Amino acid sequence: MAVPKRKMSRSNTRHRRAQWKARTPQLVPITVDGASYLVPQHLVKAYQRGLLRPED
Repeated sequence: MAVPKRKMSRSNTRHRRAQWKARTPQLVPITVDGASYLVPQHLVKAYQRGLLRPED
């Protein structure tokens, strides 16, 4: 694990953390049992394999 070589100032730490932005997941239309659903792109395979069930 990477370890910083010296202490980072509080200002720099908070400034760095402020750059992280949460984004809404990109929704993709899929068809399950003849019904169309919008699901997050990274979960499409799980829905197709039947590991997850779409809720409506």
